[in-house]
Amino acid sequence: MTGLSRLPVWIGYTEDAAAHDQRFWDDLLGQVSAGTLLIFDLGYTNFERFAQMTREGITFVTRAKGNLVYEVAQVIVRSAAVHDRVVWIGKAQAGTYQQVRLVEVLYRGKWYRYLSNELDAQRLPTQMLVELYRQRWRIEDAFATVKSLLGLSYFFCGADNAVQVQVSATWMLYAMLVDVTDAVAEALARPFADISMEMVYRALYHYVHAAQQGEAQELIAFLVAEHKLLGLVKRKKPVKPKSRARPLTDDEDA
Repeated sequence: MTGLSRLPVWIGYTEDAAAHDQRFWDDLLGQVSAGTLLIFDLGYTNFERFAQMTREGITFVTRAKGNLVYEVAQVIVRSAAVHDRVVWIGKAQAGTYQQVRLVEVLYRGKWYRYLSNELDAQRLPTQMLVELYRQRWRIEDAFATVKSLLGLSYFFCGADNAVQVQVSATWMLYAMLVDVTDAVAEALARPFADISMEMVYRALYHYVHAAQQGEAQELIAFLVAEHKLLGLVKRKKPVKPKSRARPLTDDEDA
């Protein structure tokens, strides 16, 4: 999934319900090229793949396991709440001995750890690295939308072909919903994140009813004109006082 558009680039499918994330590495790397930035979670930790991405010019940002074994090669930042270092990980005999960035951030009494193969802190500053990883949560938002809102929590039929049809159709509907939400955001001159995809989806019922009554013709124009009544713009959350340690990460991925 692209972090900016929130649209899926590739959807993996297997009949094996017990398949692990590691099984999809070849498919995943087949979708990207040099210059790509990949953000993924702990389930994809694989030193051999890390080295492969570095050789192929693919940058990655991920979480680091708590039991990571490493040797410090360079200290970039060291403060009470932030550690940014270049370290050696892996084993020479396995062909995985390599340098990576290890960033550690203390937030609300807990240390969060990140890895990246971008060693240049000028190109990828410490705070930006951590903030980039936060964008990984967008894929969890997408899963929540397709399962809870679009009904992919349950399969209508257990046959493999039927499951694939339902999965494909649901993700196509999700992509169209993203496009409609984006068009509404653009028309209202608001960031995409300000518009509720759920309320846009629920507003489609009202549009269909209005169109049948001859009261509406163009979808986006209707949604924009009625956006306040339909509650399309998210309500602002109360602003909390800033803590000393700036929140560089979210707790969802703890």
